[in-house]
Amino acid sequence: MPTRSTVTGMVVQEGPETGDPREPDDDEVARLFAAGDEQALAWAFERWAAAVHGMAVRAVGPGPDAEDITQQTFVSAWTGRNGYRPNRGPLAAWLVGICRHRIADAFAGRDRARRSAAAAATAARDLPATSSAPADSRVADRLLLLDELDRLEQPQRRIIELAFFEDLTHVQIAARTGLPLGTVKSHIRRTLERLRGRLEVDGALHA
Repeated sequence: MPTRSTVTGMVVQEGPETGDPREPDDDEVARLFAAGDEQALAWAFERWAAAVHGMAVRAVGPGPDAEDITQQTFVSAWTGRNGYRPNRGPLAAWLVGICRHRIADAFAGRDRARRSAAAAATAARDLPATSSAPADSRVADRLLLLDELDRLEQPQRRIIELAFFEDLTHVQIAARTGLPLGTVKSHIRRTLERLRGRLEVDGALHA
């Protein structure tokens, strides 16, 4: 019967209870994982999800970002399993390597968001105080988008960050997050509708 992880949100099939003699050792799990056996994904998750999540927490702190990194690590490992070679190293080490890349991506995304916010704030601050011309619409839109991000919960926030700050397509976002493509599109559409509504209200107030 499927069980949902409270750490990553991934759905995996329960394997035999820990210590069951039928459960393979780490090397066999790695071989089955590389071969595309879904049960091996469940075993890998049971054995190494806590370690991966702990690594993410040490890097970015507890909360949604660490959970997102953990989910991305296992999704990336599973979708990219054809690139894993059991004879070149243990599966646990490969997962750690993927986790490091996902942590680097998270830091890069945060840095891009900070730079974007700083650039938008600087552009708005540098506008002539006596000018009768309205502020550049792109600057205003970016400031509103950043404010809107603060109102979002995960995974919506992560999806919008990937779309607007990393310029990923819907398909790329779905692959990165492990979410269904339709879910990604609906989250982006609803967020844009909220943003559009705020822009219309803001425009009316300043008309």
